[in-house]
Amino acid sequence: MRVSTRGDYASRALLSLAIHGESEGPTTVRDIAERTGLPQPYLEQILLALKGAGLVRSKRGVGGGYVLARQPCEINLAEIVRAVDGPIALGDFGEPHTDGACDHEGQCVLLSVWHTVGDEMRRLLEEFTLADIAAMASGARPWPS
Repeated sequence: MRVSTRGDYASRALLSLAIHGESEGPTTVRDIAERTGLPQPYLEQILLALKGAGLVRSKRGVGGGYVLARQPCEINLAEIVRAVDGPIALGDFGEPHTDGACDHEGQCVLLSVWHTVGDEMRRLLEEFTLADIAAMASGARPWPS
């Protein structure tokens, strides 16, 4: 599995909101785009998807923009990627057979391997919260090795 450009951009946008926090109030799409170097039109689409997933809230009008819908420690990378890319899986192979009834040589064992690897990928993404990554970005916590 590759994290898509949408997944990367969504993560970068929400990290920017986490770093700047609600103390600064809502952040405009333009400000997020400038801070992250992301293209504003594409970012607008991504933020709408994140809003639909309940990860951000928006405020219209003067002083409007986006804020995180929950605390950064409550939002993990898996949620962000799922919001813009759909389910996290190594591929679209289906579930492994539980009774060993395979149509082709090696099919069952490989389906099981792909499923296990996808589960591990999902687990790792769930371990990293926006608060963790913001702490890494500020130097308050070591980067993953």
